[in-house]
Amino acid sequence: MSGTADGTARAARRVEVSGTVQGVGFRPFVHRTATRLGLDGWVRNADGQVIVTAAGSPEALDAFIEQLRGDAPPLARVGRVRVTGLTGRAPDPGSGFAVRASTPHTDGADGGRDRGRDRTARPAPGSTSGRPGPVDTATCGERDDAVEDGTGADEAAVREIPPDAATCAACLRELFDPADRRHRYPFINCTDCGPRATVIEDLPYDRERTTMRGFPLCARCAAEYADPADRRFHAEPLACPECGPRAAWRAAGGPVSASGEEALRRAAAVVAGGGIVAVKALGGYQLVCDARNAAAVAGLRRRKHRPAKPLAVMVRDLAAARRLARIGPAEQAVLTSPAAPVVLCRAHTAPPLAAHTPAPPPAPDGTAPVRPDPDATVESRRAPPPGRVAPGVHPGTHRIGLFLPTSGLHHLLLHDLARPLVVTSGNLAGEPIATDDAEAVRLLSSVADGFLFHDRPIRARYDDSVVLVARGRPLTVRRARGCAPAPLPLPVPAAVPLAAAGAQLKHTFALASGHRAVLGPHTGDLQDARAQEAFAASYADLTRLTGIHPRAVAHDLHPGYLSTQWARALLPDALVPVQHHHAHIAAVAAEHGLTEPVTGVAYDGLGLGDDGTLWGGEILVAGLTGCRRVGRWGTAPLPGGEAAVRNPARMALGYLHGAEPLGAPPPPPALARPFTGRLDPRHVAVVRAMIARGLNSPRASSVGRLFDAAAALLGLGETVSYEGQAAVALEAAAGTVRAEPPSWRVVRAGGLWVSDPVPVLTGLLERQAAGVPVPELAAAFHTAVAAATAALVERAVAEGAPRTVCLAGGCFQNHRLLTEVSALLRDRGLRVLTGSAVPVGDGGISYGQAAVAAALLRA
Repeated sequence: MSGTADGTARAARRVEVSGTVQGVGFRPFVHRTATRLGLDGWVRNADGQVIVTAAGSPEALDAFIEQLRGDAPPLARVGRVRVTGLTGRAPDPGSGFAVRASTPHTDGADGGRDRGRDRTARPAPGSTSGRPGPVDTATCGERDDAVEDGTGADEAAVREIPPDAATCAACLRELFDPADRRHRYPFINCTDCGPRATVIEDLPYDRERTTMRGFPLCARCAAEYADPADRRFHAEPLACPECGPRAAWRAAGGPVSASGEEALRRAAAVVAGGGIVAVKALGGYQLVCDARNAAAVAGLRRRKHRPAKPLAVMVRDLAAARRLARIGPAEQAVLTSPAAPVVLCRAHTAPPLAAHTPAPPPAPDGTAPVRPDPDATVESRRAPPPGRVAPGVHPGTHRIGLFLPTSGLHHLLLHDLARPLVVTSGNLAGEPIATDDAEAVRLLSSVADGFLFHDRPIRARYDDSVVLVARGRPLTVRRARGCAPAPLPLPVPAAVPLAAAGAQLKHTFALASGHRAVLGPHTGDLQDARAQEAFAASYADLTRLTGIHPRAVAHDLHPGYLSTQWARALLPDALVPVQHHHAHIAAVAAEHGLTEPVTGVAYDGLGLGDDGTLWGGEILVAGLTGCRRVGRWGTAPLPGGEAAVRNPARMALGYLHGAEPLGAPPPPPALARPFTGRLDPRHVAVVRAMIARGLNSPRASSVGRLFDAAAALLGLGETVSYEGQAAVALEAAAGTVRAEPPSWRVVRAGGLWVSDPVPVLTGLLERQAAGVPVPELAAAFHTAVAAATAALVERAVAEGAPRTVCLAGGCFQNHRLLTEVSALLRDRGLRVLTGSAVPVGDGGISYGQAAVAAALLRA
């Protein structure tokens, strides 16, 4: 403590702030706060933290530190505030407060001295440096404020990478203001929005360490960058039409033929004419077409080799979203969050198709000619009336994936075209999205009629995030752009840096250090060689950026998973195997901060059990350091192994002719005849022989495969083109219909409570034979599965299982199943938890693996 010439008490402090505090407008916030409180000193980025030296009255310093915690910018996540005294000279009274140059690494106690130059002064035109921001919504991460009044060292803070943020309201106003100098500039951004994770090359976060380093600031942008009162003070992706990236256009197979406003005009003309455009977005290329044009949608599906999986639709605003689907308060909050994910909403019932007058052909000015569709019919050229989309956008489901524009480029396209647009990943089915311009042209020229791109490189690949709202709460289906790589908490800190390899499908990986886990972006399915390459590149980037260099790696038990093989090659002497369904339950428990055991319900497609058999319908008592199986569903063979996953009819035959004998008789052949009569008799005979001989027919207790079987029996899908398609059709058929469940049984077998699926399927067939409509049958099946699940849990709890129940696994992406199971368990007085920020399906496996490995290694 010291004093000034007028006798006023004066103190000085060093403050280290960790969390998501770079790229979110945190330094400008610190500068404004300190200046308002009359403090002297400076702020800078150092490695992955923000370091502050401040001097002033003790009361002002206390208020300053409190406001760092409670009043941070909306995109910031303050993880730790460490306050220490200064050992050297304090800032001089009246010297003011400055933003200083970043330093690559924290330099420890520097006595309050900082060799960086004062950056409050206006930089010279053409200089490069600044700051943008991350996202921390309910779907992306948890705020975890903490303060240390510190002495001594603490565990090293994870260097946090801010996710990209959708265009903010202030930038949107400027985008459409003819008097603004950024009017219709596609790459508009500020400290509250714009690219972050997709452009960062290294930390500390400054322009010279992003892909914007090739765009020197013009004089006016440099003035904004240096002005503490400006919204773009230290905004690193700052740009304008004079000095920033530019859009360009090339028709498929042709050279670049337009730029700027003309490029946008040509792209819009192709979409309006029924064509498909590959658009370079924040985290990769997207394929765009008119969502109301059935022929365009059918052409996109054919060229992309995506026959049935629903396509996401981008709309201009909430009003447009409400014309297409039911948007409640929770859906609205997620849609309008900075993450701007795709939100799975319940679509309005579509009216009969109306005649459609096709748009005029584009002018012969270099705009790409739209390829004729050889499969187009008169019906496919019809379009729904305003407020509807083509039936081919989301076939087989009442849910439509909607999202709002995420960048200025999207806003301009939606404005100019004035219609909903299909906006889907720029890839062929099963591959990662394209990010490099040359790569996009090579891969997507067979799909797109033209390319709308720009000259800002994409540093990291991020597909769109996907969220489902259930009971007013967001559930993440895919964690990617806008959410990843925001960190998640670990209830038991990792004693050593960890990697978690994830699963095989819907792949993500995780890095963990201390109390934080960082999930990498959604990669896709690792069967594809390009997805494996994308995984390796993303892992290399994220380890470098976060500073987490793993000394142990967690992995799935399945030896055939490429993620398991990768883990064994990475650190063969430091492996932590984690059972698949244990990881599912641990992910939910860890997200809720639980360290004590829970009762887990893990329902998914398939995962290798710790007994060497295939699981997927499990009741577990699970803590972070271990789990035991207390219940399950009855098993059935998968005739042909993987072939049964692609052919639900095979699963139905497996249950009809090979279900585990648990006391209920199999359905009489006559009941199954309407189903088997739809199949090739030779195929049925081959499959029955495989089942009888046990030939390539591994048994599984999978609820996901049971849903497949029920869908096939009800005529809702005998083959599928994507995993979960049959279950989606079954949920859609059930809709909101209420029906009494068929008989179901829970028996004791092998020391476990086991639900016998045979009575449920037999009851469906009996009702079907009696003429009960399919929607009622589908609803009855859901109700039976939910009732049997509640009974399994109830019996386990009666024998001592915990009363906190975690629901996990891909089957709980089924909104109806999730809500019915949750309601029945709560009616029994149980606490029910599900994931929110962590994907409920296999995309959350890596986080669960990390939580288990951290606890095991700590123990």
